[in-house]
Amino acid sequence: MSGSNAAGATGVYGTLGVPSISSFPGARQSAVSWKDTSGNLWLFGGCEDDSSGICVPYNDLWKFNPATEEWTWVDGSNTEGAYGSGGTPYVPMSRYQAVSWTDSSGKFWLFGGINAYGYIINDLLEYDPAANTWTWWGGSPTSETKGSYGTLGVASSSNYPGSRNSAIGWTDSGGNLWLFGGYGADSNDMWGDLNDLWEFNITTKQWTWIGGSSTSNASGVYGTLGVAAATNVPGARYSSVSWTDGSGNLWLFGGSGVDSTGAAGGEDLNDLWEFVPKTGEWAWVSGSDTKGATGVYGTLGVASAGNVPGERAGSVSWTDTGGNLWLFGGGELNDLWNYKP
Repeated sequence: MSGSNAAGATGVYGTLGVPSISSFPGARQSAVSWKDTSGNLWLFGGCEDDSSGICVPYNDLWKFNPATEEWTWVDGSNTEGAYGSGGTPYVPMSRYQAVSWTDSSGKFWLFGGINAYGYIINDLLEYDPAANTWTWWGGSPTSETKGSYGTLGVASSSNYPGSRNSAIGWTDSGGNLWLFGGYGADSNDMWGDLNDLWEFNITTKQWTWIGGSSTSNASGVYGTLGVAAATNVPGARYSSVSWTDGSGNLWLFGGSGVDSTGAAGGEDLNDLWEFVPKTGEWAWVSGSDTKGATGVYGTLGVASAGNVPGERAGSVSWTDTGGNLWLFGGGELNDLWNYKP
């Protein structure tokens, strides 16, 4: 559709705010994306390796219009490593491995990641595509911060997740934002894999610690396969993938982290989980409760209860109009999977 068929391509920015068939973002990894109410695709940040192998981040914001097949450079800098601006208008600092959401009013939200200084951060930002403006709602864009958890299940203006990267997020049926895991700082300012679950109310602008541990590197509690329970919780992890189904439930798959035995590092996970916000319970649905499980592919194109993708991290995911979950790649894989809830 666009871009180069060779690695390392430089972006063609054109004129700020002007769509063009010849414009496109440069090569990058670990960016975030949104889809607006008109069906346009949005892309922010990410990073590209420099000559010394250091991944230098961007803070450029792009819009792709599928109807015209044109990119528009909307905001941010056309150079790597931009430090943003804390003034008005607010411009986010360059970053990668952040997490993103779209709320029920069509506004975009951005949290944390790794910034231009190389720090893992925990700032929360809102972007209004109609007004082309950013709003900073809390957290630090420039320093590494431990989590302030407060009381489990109780919202407070003093609550906030610690700095982290490679978390996952989703939006519930009420338009509130949910955040799970990643790699970052816990309540004791100890760094590691996280399995804390948070909700941000976009009306009150307050965070609530919903579940999981306030300390890093927690083991998973799997319970019985297919049975939801208040004591179940996925182990700490980062670079997982997630989906939201038509009922507003979260689905979580794999990533790098800690299994039921407490094993961390090395191999990845292939467990599939479902979280129901109405009950606050997790259910282990598929996959292994230990790391390093191999895939069971079965017959190409034929569904089977015995099929399961192998361990992986850094995949991509989406949900189709029929409510089915799709998974592509991760690690060095290019396999495509469909899961029917």
